[in-house]
Amino acid sequence: MERRAFLKASALSAGGLAAAPVASASSPLRVQVLMFDGVEEQDFAGPVEVLGLVGKMTGRVVVSQVTTGRPAVVTCTYGTRVDVRQGWSPRDADVLVVPGGGYTDRTGPGVHRVNADRRFLAALASAEALPVGVCTGVMVLSAAGLTKGRPATTHSGAKADLAAQGATVVDARVVDDGTLITAGGITSGLDAALWVVERFLGAQAAQRAETVLEYERRGTVWRKS
Repeated sequence: MERRAFLKASALSAGGLAAAPVASASSPLRVQVLMFDGVEEQDFAGPVEVLGLVGKMTGRVVVSQVTTGRPAVVTCTYGTRVDVRQGWSPRDADVLVVPGGGYTDRTGPGVHRVNADRRFLAALASAEALPVGVCTGVMVLSAAGLTKGRPATTHSGAKADLAAQGATVVDARVVDDGTLITAGGITSGLDAALWVVERFLGAQAAQRAETVLEYERRGTVWRKS
């Protein structure tokens, strides 16, 4: 399936206009998870766990970790070091998961440094990949202009900033606006990833993943009507 049509079909499904899953073994969902110094461990580990598990079980998801530029060893919030072997390539992703981290320290590593990278933000703003913001990673999407005038959520400590930058803040754990998915704080990444699975692969795949993970999603996904 052509990739733009792939995402369009998913957006229709999210709005209740189509029922069939749109990811398959022959056309798997290509998910890239953005990594950067100061990234919060749980923010990226939750989606990697969920989507990696579903990929292993079904062969219908391919997950990779990427930097904003060149390959690098990334140091996370609590000192975990991750060898990230490729940079982000917009053409090689259907979904880009953007985790958060370091939001309260404007001078240290974390999302503020990502937001200072104008080249990356410009590429993000023009990419066709579905952006999925987790926690304060949503503020990276906001800096790229992707949340302005749209319903979105983020960590409770950043909601005022998100609103000030033009988003319509929704107090939901996961918000799906069709071509934009945002999630609340930290552990919400698990719920967002399971919703991505349901949206692209169907409810049965998401339920199976929940069973294996022994995790039950919290709250209701807010969806654009």
